[in-house]
Amino acid sequence: MIQAARRLDSVQEYYFATKLREVRNLLNSGKPIINVGIGNPDLLPPDHVLPALAAALQELKAHGYQSYLGLPELRNAMARFYHKQYQVALNSESEIITLMGSKEGILHISMAFLNPGDQVLIPDPGYPTYASATDLCEAIPITYDLTASNEWLPDFEALEKLDLNKVKIMWTNYPHMPTGAAGSRDVFEKLIAFARKHQILLVNDNPYSCVGYENKISIHQVPGSKEVALELNSISKTYNMAGWRVGMLTGKAEVLKEVLKVKTNMDSGMFYGLQKGAIAALETNNNWLESQNNIYKKRRTLIVELAKSLGLQPQEQTGGLFVWCKLPEGQQDDEVFVDRLLYEMNIFIAPGSIFGKNGAGYVRFSLCVNEEQIKEMIVRVSNKVEV
Repeated sequence: MIQAARRLDSVQEYYFATKLREVRNLLNSGKPIINVGIGNPDLLPPDHVLPALAAALQELKAHGYQSYLGLPELRNAMARFYHKQYQVALNSESEIITLMGSKEGILHISMAFLNPGDQVLIPDPGYPTYASATDLCEAIPITYDLTASNEWLPDFEALEKLDLNKVKIMWTNYPHMPTGAAGSRDVFEKLIAFARKHQILLVNDNPYSCVGYENKISIHQVPGSKEVALELNSISKTYNMAGWRVGMLTGKAEVLKEVLKVKTNMDSGMFYGLQKGAIAALETNNNWLESQNNIYKKRRTLIVELAKSLGLQPQEQTGGLFVWCKLPEGQQDDEVFVDRLLYEMNIFIAPGSIFGKNGAGYVRFSLCVNEEQIKEMIVRVSNKVEV
């Protein structure tokens, strides 16, 4: 058999790709599994989005190749989105790249700037794809600790003690997944100063800021951020369009040009209809966002009740699509807890350890299930208390 590339030696299949096959097999065998493991929005996009997509299909230019940069109207809509939500001014011609989901951007950025042996600062706990993309580029992931005792924020004293000579990129993610920590402009200011001091490209992954958080934050709210920082954003979570794969990368034009060298060799432009639907989504009134957030607020209250009935300790948070919980006293193995819950009560949640060593001893619930399903889980737990 032909041998796989060495770069795959340090890369495993994404946890959810593997685990969801197991969950599907249980469903197919008749088990009434309720999946609260992943942040896959179950609500519909805004009412005007689907008609915009449908109308676009009748246009003559809809079915051919599209611009690598995306429609000018889409980039303009993204710029207006940043101005409306974050009070940030972006040049739609040069400071925005459209992406087929922000996950694509993580690899494109890594390929554009990393050489074998370069080092990358990655939050622990954090999104596993940051490390996977680093490994695929044969660079070296260096984790930095986020802990409950520091409210899941970077410890800048500890960061300054690291040997940073080979660090090329630093990934950050506020509002934070999986913990829900909101972050703040003060944290962004410190991150910008740190990146500038050590000549590191800082990348903030920002898909959750419009989901439940009172203050919508962007790293570009910090003056001078574009000199050292990029920001990924997405319509997936904000507008219930995860399967559409529409995201954006923002930052300094000269830096984005390097990313485009990768992207233009990897795809041939986003489907026209998706772009027109995305434009409609980005122009949605904020009253719609408030109505979505009210739904998630009710779900969060019920999930917290469910978590407490399992003996878990929910961490305080106001936004995002998850509830992050510490295991009951005396229990440390989150994967064992998750599997017992799956096989004994037909409830699937995510173990915290898949997000890094600092996630061990925690589990994560998704808010992407309706209230009736959450109440059903509460009933299941009340009928069988011991997990």
